[in-house]
Amino acid sequence: MADLPLNPRQDRLDGQLSALAFAFSSSLAYVSYAAVEKGELVVRTTRDHLVPFLTLLRDDPRYRFEQLMDLCGVDYPQRPERFDVVYNLLSVTYNRRVRVIVTTDEQAPVPSVHQLWPCATWWERECYDLFGVLFSGQADLRRILTDNGFEGHPLRKDFPLSGFEQVRYDIERKQVVKEPVSLTQDFRDFDFVSPWEGMLTLPGDEKAHEVRQGMKRSS
Repeated sequence: MADLPLNPRQDRLDGQLSALAFAFSSSLAYVSYAAVEKGELVVRTTRDHLVPFLTLLRDDPRYRFEQLMDLCGVDYPQRPERFDVVYNLLSVTYNRRVRVIVTTDEQAPVPSVHQLWPCATWWERECYDLFGVLFSGQADLRRILTDNGFEGHPLRKDFPLSGFEQVRYDIERKQVVKEPVSLTQDFRDFDFVSPWEGMLTLPGDEKAHEVRQGMKRSS
């Protein structure tokens, strides 16, 4: 009797995703890459063809990726187009996912997809706020996590971890103040002695105590 696969459902899903990857790469000229990576379908396309491609994925009965689950950015400062903009889609009909990726830089805008998925407005605002990615056709491109007067984009790799400014409440002025970051480190006298080293030897534990203290004689 032949051995049965450990997870036939996963094997079937991997086969479906591999078929989709082949179909995209062989029939769509604007798809530069399509493959299954660690059990997930990843597709790369261009900014100019992003909206038509996502519309195809959403509306075509062969695909039915109805939901935009997430939109996020990734920063690769060494590249001319340093940002990846990643769209994670879910097909409720077929219970499978796809990740669509386009690249851009600080100036070139990515077409907004809020007309396909209204929830994209929140994700695009977050990507703009944290990475500085611009989205054309997005009328509500405001910061969403940082202050309106915040300078810079915190998730860029060249942004310092401590930031440039800090916000605190000034008791004397009775108001919230914004000031340059100050990382004051007070002098501290650290005690690295383990509290267990001061324990008395318990009855029946004399040999272990001798070993700990280096007092055991070699035979």
